[in-house]
Amino acid sequence: MNVTPTSSAINLINTAQHKSADAAQVIAKLPMQNNEVGSAEFNSNDIIKPVLSLKEAELETSAAVKLLEADKKTTGSLLDIKT
Repeated sequence: MNVTPTSSAINLINTAQHKSADAAQVIAKLPMQNNEVGSAEFNSNDIIKPVLSLKEAELETSAAVKLLEADKKTTGSLLDIKT
């Protein structure tokens, strides 16, 4: 199995995308707060985990972008050396 920075970055982005979609779905299904129109069954602890998942997905995406940038820079350096 060939592991490259690009494939690792793509895997991170895919994981982050799924994680954020799942978290968004959980948040969308939560009842509204008391001062909003909707249910009074809102528990603030219910939203903490999905919000943290969204933040984790953001950080994973940022790490993936840095991987891609480093790979591009390294590839550019290698091309400069060979020419």
